[in-house]
Amino acid sequence: MIILGIDPGYAIVGYGVVQMQNGRYHPLEHGAIVTKAGQNFNRRLEIIYDSLTKVINQWKPDSVSIEKLYFQNNQKTAIGVAEARGVILLAAQKAGIEIYEYTPLQVKMAVTGYGQAQKPQVMEMTRRLLCLKKIPKPDDTADALAMAICHGQAAGSALRRRLINSAGR
Repeated sequence: MIILGIDPGYAIVGYGVVQMQNGRYHPLEHGAIVTKAGQNFNRRLEIIYDSLTKVINQWKPDSVSIEKLYFQNNQKTAIGVAEARGVILLAAQKAGIEIYEYTPLQVKMAVTGYGQAQKPQVMEMTRRLLCLKKIPKPDDTADALAMAICHGQAAGSALRRRLINSAGR
């Protein structure tokens, strides 16, 4: 299973493509889509859409894992992130990819086993699970990889439950 994890934003969109096979994770590609401050916002959204579409076309992921939107203190930022997130969801939807949303708590639990883990702990466990030499930069990229791992854990659990249920019949 190939999973595209995404940490949404409009200045930086982190992404990570991970293959999950036999309970192990293999990083295929990771990076960040960066748009410039001061640039026309609609152009920024277009850059995000076009860049993400290229990643999707190259790797043809089975699923997209994206952070659930939660309200922040700064409404202007929250609206911009929501608009960028909409463009991201559109790119996945148009490619026919299943979309899964997870909260930060769910990601922390999946990656570290502890819902109150701090960001550095999540990033280090992500690095270890993917056998990377360094924690990916920017942080948004590491967050996106953690998002992909979260879905791998959730999808693996659902698959295990189905196999157990079908074996018990």
